[in-house]
Amino acid sequence: MRVLVASANPVVRAGLTALLGGRADVRVVAETSAPDETLARARRTAPDLILLDASTPLPPPSSVAPVLLLVHPGQEAPEGVSCLVHGAFVLDDLLRAMRATAHTGAGSTVSNILRFRNPASQVQPDVGRFGLSAREAEVMDLIASGMTNQQIAATCFITEKTVKNHINRIFAKLDSTTRGEAIASWLGTRTAS
Repeated sequence: MRVLVASANPVVRAGLTALLGGRADVRVVAETSAPDETLARARRTAPDLILLDASTPLPPPSSVAPVLLLVHPGQEAPEGVSCLVHGAFVLDDLLRAMRATAHTGAGSTVSNILRFRNPASQVQPDVGRFGLSAREAEVMDLIASGMTNQQIAATCFITEKTVKNHINRIFAKLDSTTRGEAIASWLGTRTAS
């Protein structure tokens, strides 16, 4: 899937680009920060999807490419634009939403399907591998991909302090004191000491 990442926030833009750049099935064809630049780049690069952060105002360019809008809690998306709420989704949700939006195009049906996460009503945590919650597993995947705390914060739409809190809990659950040990445990390559 060819994706154009648009955000006026350089940290969010870099985080999303880094996150998606590590995927074999996704190719970031352009990054933009301004509305006129986004439309011009979309016309030149013909992406399958525009991943648009709400910090970049832009009328829905449905004639150019489908748009998946990342909105802030309480913020409404324009009619007919698919959206996800910042801080209320994990990587798998984002990828699923991107595929659905690119496949079906923007529309009210997709929009209703994708507005499925409400932070106030989420049941947390999902217990996964090593007893990590879904968010901790996502953070651990990002650590293993080589991201810094700042990049993880931008990718997950959380603060660096929250990232550090997740990392402390992850290290405790993985019985690790360094990123290297945690990554080795996570990837199953850690040797007994």
